[in-house]
Amino acid sequence: MARPKILVFQHVPYEPLGTLDPLLKHAGFKIRYVNFGREPESRPTLDGYEAIIILGGPMNSDQIDEYPNLKVEVELIQEAVEKQMAVLGICLGAQLLARALGGSVVRNARREIGWHKVALTTDGEADSVLASFSSEQQVFQWHEDGIELPPGAVHLAASRDSVVQAFRFGEHAYGFQFHLEVNRSLIERWLVLPANQAILQAESGRVDPQTIRQQSDASISALESLSQDTFTRWIERFEIAPRRRSLPSR
Repeated sequence: MARPKILVFQHVPYEPLGTLDPLLKHAGFKIRYVNFGREPESRPTLDGYEAIIILGGPMNSDQIDEYPNLKVEVELIQEAVEKQMAVLGICLGAQLLARALGGSVVRNARREIGWHKVALTTDGEADSVLASFSSEQQVFQWHEDGIELPPGAVHLAASRDSVVQAFRFGEHAYGFQFHLEVNRSLIERWLVLPANQAILQAESGRVDPQTIRQQSDASISALESLSQDTFTRWIERFEIAPRRRSLPSR
């Protein structure tokens, strides 16, 4: 029997699946990456795939003129939701999922970089995928845009600077603004990445890389455990019979 397949949209090499990769492989999935950074003209088909995962990236979700693949991704996400496939959007991926569902993305008043707490909503506390979250949970963040909840979506988590930190649409589509997929080495990579230095300099005095490193030493083990529990629950939901849902009018 052929292994089930997952399609992964990647935008830059330094934002990979991270801790999701071994979990998907252990569950028996075959992973196919679409690297839009190297092949921006790609137009993959969803045929034969069980799910799509949309990873993060430094671009904004509305930069369609500069990154025309973003429009293609939104169209494919819409198709995946219509087909009731499992969908997971992380950071930029969550923003693209929100746009595909008729929501919007706006610039936050402040960037969230480093370790920040998110608070579960009442629906978030009842959500089985987030069952391992505390009512206030410390997670890793790196973003400057925020999501406005799409019509028909369920609001799962918020933070001080981002009203929508997590949401669900239907039974299988999840958007996470935070980065559950990171490990210690990936955080360090982001802190020293040349492309991120202008942002860190702009946030000097408010975001301190050394403080982030110290917090990572103390917090990364708990985050990796939370990541394993949460992503495993998302994977297990693939077999739940989905309810018929339609995309909101756009």
